[in-house]
Amino acid sequence: MKVCLVGSSGGHLTHLYMLKPFWKNKDRFWVTFDKEDARSKLSNEKVYSCYFPTNRNLKNLIKNTFLAIEILKKEKPDLIISSGAAVAVPFFYIGKLMGAKLIFIEVFDRYNKPTLTGKLVYPITDKFIVEWEEMKEVYPKAINLGSIF
Repeated sequence: MKVCLVGSSGGHLTHLYMLKPFWKNKDRFWVTFDKEDARSKLSNEKVYSCYFPTNRNLKNLIKNTFLAIEILKKEKPDLIISSGAAVAVPFFYIGKLMGAKLIFIEVFDRYNKPTLTGKLVYPITDKFIVEWEEMKEVYPKAINLGSIF
């Protein structure tokens, strides 16, 4: 199984990194911002840099969509995992078209309302994970696994 872990640097990247027991023995690659925390945390990992800022930035959404096509055609992941933020959107939609399974983890600090990224990818995810029971009112098909932290 080949896994793509895609997310913004900072808390989103930390969230994904905490899934290490799952991904450590899998063929994997990362897509994140070229920032110090990502370079440090992923120094021994295969990493593709994406364009930022992504929040409500149409130019970088378009650039990241073309990047997603290029990377996903090359790598052909079986599974794409993200906890956000906006960089996940093009990778999820292009990945879905290419037959990848999709898992999205809504961030821990959202306990009663959705993130924009969550709302955008919810309809196409294979598994949508929340960390608060209250979020199942927002995302009825979600699975509550509790806190990753």
